[in-house]
Amino acid sequence: MPELERPLRRLGFLTIGLFDGDDPRPGHESTLEIVELGERLGFDIAWVRHRHLQYGISSPTAVLAALTQRTSRIDLGTAVIPLGWENPLRLAEDLATVDVLSGGRLNPGVSAGPPMHFDRVRGALYPDTAEAEDLGYGRAERLLDFLGGAPVTGFSGTEGIEVFSDRVQPHAPGLAGRVWYGGGSLRSAEWAGRNGLNLLVSNVVKAERSADFEQVQLSLVERFRAHHPDGERARVSQGLVVIPTDSATPAQRDKYARYAAQRLPRTTTTHGPARMMYAPDLVGDSAELAERLAAHAAFRAVDEVSFALPFTFDHDDYVQILTDMATKLAPALGWRPAA
Repeated sequence: MPELERPLRRLGFLTIGLFDGDDPRPGHESTLEIVELGERLGFDIAWVRHRHLQYGISSPTAVLAALTQRTSRIDLGTAVIPLGWENPLRLAEDLATVDVLSGGRLNPGVSAGPPMHFDRVRGALYPDTAEAEDLGYGRAERLLDFLGGAPVTGFSGTEGIEVFSDRVQPHAPGLAGRVWYGGGSLRSAEWAGRNGLNLLVSNVVKAERSADFEQVQLSLVERFRAHHPDGERARVSQGLVVIPTDSATPAQRDKYARYAAQRLPRTTTTHGPARMMYAPDLVGDSAELAERLAAHAAFRAVDEVSFALPFTFDHDDYVQILTDMATKLAPALGWRPAA
């Protein structure tokens, strides 16, 4: 086993939940089954990605509500909900409801800023108010306030035969402390730290001071912890695409190698005015992957991971990847499955 200052403590995976647009139920069912498998394998958390107007999970709160009834232990997270699409008050009600149904297992991940392709949907999303909408950190702060129980109205009590609360119902104690921020820039990492959130560092980041992906991820972790009240104890979950091949068939190994090779060119340079960078996908047997991760600058700084499942693979591929991840790769990094 590689030498690690911080052995892996919490193992998570992330799925986009792809489905066929003409027959969406099987894809959603596959996602539910994969998370159920993750719980049986001892994973600590399952994250669902959020996609609008695509053939992936568009309503993570609905999917996670279903999972609260099909799992009993594994934490459930969103990675991430773009708040530019959401009303923070209504979202707070949905998140609190899912948390109550789960018994306190929800970990909402969110992001601020104009959402992807906002110019294409603003007319449908905010036909009369797009210019007035606060799409920045203030939107996230409103959500945190509502989850924490801040008043949303000056009235509470009985009106006729109905009883009203002045805060979001149901109230889910502790939920506000389990909110994660998906940060890809130094500014967002610092904001998340100052506001006491947890941090999700993605496999897509802004190359602000370096074009070395590992160093960029590490700089986000360090900036976040430098401004967080908990300092070095502040929680960070690292995102990478990691594909162990120990029990893969020859056909699967070939598929995985071709997938990584097709995506590799995009990792060799920065993209666009924001200088976005993508992490290379890591493919190999668990012993090889453990050595590569142990040498990864950002991985060495964390003890939680959210390894992303490739978008376009088949259900059986995900079963193999998750099984190898939980039984071979993660134990080689010091992790032990939850009971």
